[in-house]
Amino acid sequence: MSWQAICEMTALQMRQEISQGHLSALELVDAHLTSIDVRNAPVNAIVTLDADGARAQARAADRAQAAGQATGLLHGLPVVHKDCFLTAGMRTTYGSPLFHDFVPTQDSLPVTRERAAGAITLGKTNMPEFGAGSQTFNPVFGPTRNPYDVDKTAGGSSGGSAAALACRMVPLADGTDMGGSLRNPASFCNVVGLRPSPGRVPQWPNAGAYNTLTVAGPMARTVGDAALMLAALSGPDARDPLSIDQDPARFLGRLDRDFNGTRIAWAPTWGGLPADPAATAVIDAQRSVFDSLGAKVDDACPDFGEADAAFHALRAQIFAQGHGETLKKHRDQMKDTVIWNIELGLQQSAEAVIRAERERVALFGRMHTFMQTYEFAIGLVSQVPPFPADEPYVRDIDGTAMHNYIDWMRSGYYLSLTGHPAISVPCGFTADGLPIGIQIVGRFRDEWGVLQLAHAFEQATQHWRRAPAYIGAT
Repeated sequence: MSWQAICEMTALQMRQEISQGHLSALELVDAHLTSIDVRNAPVNAIVTLDADGARAQARAADRAQAAGQATGLLHGLPVVHKDCFLTAGMRTTYGSPLFHDFVPTQDSLPVTRERAAGAITLGKTNMPEFGAGSQTFNPVFGPTRNPYDVDKTAGGSSGGSAAALACRMVPLADGTDMGGSLRNPASFCNVVGLRPSPGRVPQWPNAGAYNTLTVAGPMARTVGDAALMLAALSGPDARDPLSIDQDPARFLGRLDRDFNGTRIAWAPTWGGLPADPAATAVIDAQRSVFDSLGAKVDDACPDFGEADAAFHALRAQIFAQGHGETLKKHRDQMKDTVIWNIELGLQQSAEAVIRAERERVALFGRMHTFMQTYEFAIGLVSQVPPFPADEPYVRDIDGTAMHNYIDWMRSGYYLSLTGHPAISVPCGFTADGLPIGIQIVGRFRDEWGVLQLAHAFEQATQHWRRAPAYIGAT
């Protein structure tokens, strides 16, 4: 079997081929290392690579399987980790010159869990400096480009992970999401990104252990693969005070479900947010898919109230908590937007934070009431299609000016603030061939329902199968 054919398989297919003895872990790793060698340069998705280490892990996995030892959920499957996750013995830069040569001595918990499940680490993926913004570029590695048009951005902040998946350089990847960082790059790169409920994927070490805005989660090319990755990442851990004590095996069942009569709120622009007509045209064309599934689809949208001000205040507080001391010592080596976010957190009034917390509580209550009528809410992931890679952020949407570097991602961070699980699934392409994702939001902690509806949409449309044109020419 050619390396191209191997890399086109889903993670679930690879898992089956390994379990049946048709493929070895080493063959899988070698195929994906070849894919990286051939395909990575135009997109700059994987910024740290350990080929020798990956092959050593693969050989050990094959020996263990040959000896009849128990294998994990991700046995032999190649993965890459976002460059904000600690990886023992492999550099972790956070996209910052301050950490250019930082090599940690421990793994972040999501990395530990992936490795415990048998996954094989190939390397690290690119991200914006300290994860700030939904555009992946930094002074350490430069920009990550969109596999469907290398003049465009792959999104962010998990942009390297999304681009690596789209290019078939790995079957699975991880990422984080505060305001859309799992969902936006998934939308821009025609892959799947799931923002789980806070605590679903425990995080450790974590300077903001009580921060419910930032979550870790899975990325993949298909919903089934994302569910597999979520099963490996989930489960309680006493070091994370927010971790959810539920059996992660719940994500290993069959995703098929009858949606006849299921009530869905259709909110393409999430209550009238400015949106590029090229993006709304793609999502509007998909509404009939949910009708064909038997769902009852109504025009309806949650009341987001003062979500904008609340998110900015809480995000600023998180940036100040996490990076305030770094700013004092290394201001001259930090990105202007990072400095702005930290200083906002340091300078804002206690009253602003109190109002934000009150609004977050009120928004959760309104969202809970709304979701008693509707099991799902659906709209755009991102308010724009992928934009030029040399633009740091979107400054205007259809004639409406954006006020700061994340203003154009309200379609992502409004939903983050509610605490409800949300997924980005491939939805189609603009006339220029740029991917657009659809965002499916579920009830409180109902990742399973979100995965089921996303799977049904994916099966009905098959948009995920459209690979970037340039990888077909290799």
